[in-house]
Amino acid sequence: MSRSITANDDLVSYVQTYGVREHPVLAKCREETQANEEFPNMQISPEQGAFMALLAQSINAKRIIEIGTFTGYSTLSFALALSENARITACDISKEHMTKANGYWSAAGVSHKITPIIGPAGDTLDQLIANISPQTLFDLAFIDADKTNYDIYYEKCLTLLREGGLILIDNVLWGGAVIDKDDISEDTQSIRDLNEKIANDERVDLCMTVIGDGVTLCRKR
Repeated sequence: MSRSITANDDLVSYVQTYGVREHPVLAKCREETQANEEFPNMQISPEQGAFMALLAQSINAKRIIEIGTFTGYSTLSFALALSENARITACDISKEHMTKANGYWSAAGVSHKITPIIGPAGDTLDQLIANISPQTLFDLAFIDADKTNYDIYYEKCLTLLREGGLILIDNVLWGGAVIDKDDISEDTQSIRDLNEKIANDERVDLCMTVIGDGVTLCRKR
């Protein structure tokens, strides 16, 4: 069985040098987050941001919803890649993080594309579902928030997604913990359970990738 190449720090640096065109404001967001945040690993990598942005471009996404915004790197990756009439709904529970994120969005000149919503994502999704119509369906959803609610977010995003739309789910490998039989933590088990569920979910086509900490792509049938 063939294997993926092991990406050491030097190889990751090579990928980020030659495989990513990182906007200056994205670089600033990444560098300041790494330097100042207590949990900087919550931020996605440049290559993951570029990968997701290209996916959004490929399906000509006009409406995106993001569950878990942190300091705004992924949101900004989408916003820079999409057309002027595209709109992104960015959900996060932290007012502090959303304020920082908005600073980067404004600096990049894309804040008009983004609607920030602060509060529990489950409640926000319920409100969107209550007002669902063909015109309010999303083209793409990105899930990168509290792991114990991943299944809830997956189901609600699937409801809000148009046919042929994409759900991108981050941290599906959880630093390798998903295959550690001794790790029975709630977060790890929630991710394992969702991975197994999606593998057998006939409502979607899927591909699990080893980009970043693992990203699963689901296409709604």
